[in-house]
Amino acid sequence: MKGCVGKLGTKQTRYTEECKSMIVDLYHTGKTPSEIMSEYGLGKTALYKWVQERKEISVEQETLTAMDVRKLKIRIRELEEENDILKKAMTIFAKK
Repeated sequence: MKGCVGKLGTKQTRYTEECKSMIVDLYHTGKTPSEIMSEYGLGKTALYKWVQERKEISVEQETLTAMDVRKLKIRIRELEEENDILKKAMTIFAKK
């Protein structure tokens, strides 16, 4: 498929999220891993990592991928940090 060329970095090729998803779709439609790896210059580890990250997980009538879960965990951590900061600020302002 045209338009899915990685950006050359210093040591390795970088692929967009759109490109990674398209490659995973090819994997799921039956294209062999060896064909995909040779056509897009991928290593075995990268291909299977992308497939695993985009594996769907059903949670209470909602479908998420492993990547979505990872992003949600990061966001939860960020919000918890923000809450801690706000709690500390409230303590400081309550003393005044």
